[in-house]
Amino acid sequence: MMYRGIEYLRTKLATHEQRAKMRYKHYAMKYNDAQIGITIPPEIRQKYRSVLGWCTKGVDALADRLVFREFANDDFNVNEIFADNNPDIFFDSAILSALVTSCSFVYVSKGDDDNVRLQVIESNNVTGIIDPITGLLTEGYAVLNRDDFGTPTLEAYFTAGRTDYYSKADANVTSITNDVEYPLLVPIIHRPDAVRPFGRSRITRAGMYWQKYAKRTLERADVTAEFYSFPQKYVTGISSDAEAMDSWKATVSSMLQFTSDNNGDKPTLGQFTTASMSPFTEQLRTAAAGFSGETGLTLDDLGFVSENPSSVEAIKASHENLRLAGRKAQRSLGSGLLNVAYIAACLRDDTPYLRYQFNKTTPKWEPLFEADASALSTIGDGALKINQALDGYIDKEVMRDITGIKGAE
Repeated sequence: MMYRGIEYLRTKLATHEQRAKMRYKHYAMKYNDAQIGITIPPEIRQKYRSVLGWCTKGVDALADRLVFREFANDDFNVNEIFADNNPDIFFDSAILSALVTSCSFVYVSKGDDDNVRLQVIESNNVTGIIDPITGLLTEGYAVLNRDDFGTPTLEAYFTAGRTDYYSKADANVTSITNDVEYPLLVPIIHRPDAVRPFGRSRITRAGMYWQKYAKRTLERADVTAEFYSFPQKYVTGISSDAEAMDSWKATVSSMLQFTSDNNGDKPTLGQFTTASMSPFTEQLRTAAAGFSGETGLTLDDLGFVSENPSSVEAIKASHENLRLAGRKAQRSLGSGLLNVAYIAACLRDDTPYLRYQFNKTTPKWEPLFEADASALSTIGDGALKINQALDGYIDKEVMRDITGIKGAE
């Protein structure tokens, strides 16, 4: 097989690295949008920088519902490999990284005790050439360590049956061979397709636009609130010989004294009409509606609480788009996790298994929405009637897949 080489992959990573970092900044609420506006000076807008976590909510709302359970029909005992690698953290980290930047990568290696180790690496440190048929890489490149300035100090180049480590400290290349027919770097991809084989991020361009739109609205509202709290006042008819007035004293004083001049003329007091805050509230709600439509959330999820509390069934119905997105994510991410299991089993047993041997091993997920007492009663009645028509059609495994409750042994 002809390989592109590590220099090609370094260039490819540099091309996509900033895009991945930008989405991580959106998720961490540290991204500073470009200042846009024609009325508020930049130095004033800088003082009222707003922070909004809608993109974070859009990712977490789906990531928190994607709970991986186990592999069924585990003929190769791959569940033991994941059980030895802190599964509570591993699965959540891999899923969250894939939702933020469209894909995450799992670096598979052997420890000193010959146990298989699984390490999740974010996509801004990894790239590779993907096989569109299997979803595995034909070659890969990863930055395993960086210094305080972001410069790579330890790199790895992955090919079939071999991993090369490049250390900046000693400028040496260390090669480790294995009996696996694919690189020990496995992508876990969210929503891949023929155009985007490395998937699509949960933080879409439209989602970033609506959050930016809302942040600008909040900044304008903050600036307007200053004038709303302290309305601008004016005085006309003051003699040119009068002593200049302290503007701050005129703002906060409870009593001001104005005397007439020698001709008996006296000043006239007035106040400018203050701007209303209502348009900003409506504008923010419009942005929330656009963002919720893009991500499958509801206005309740973004802080616009409705008057009447919803039941579990009503919440599930309102999150239908989120449920469909979750089912799609389970299929695509489950395929990546199965590839991780395949590569890990080959490395553990030092045996080049064939990919089709894992076809019967299937990933199992917990239900996206937990069943409440009412739903359990409805499901029980339905299961009883179905089993009366087809004896044994719904067993305890099927019930666990539907309800998420593990029954007694």
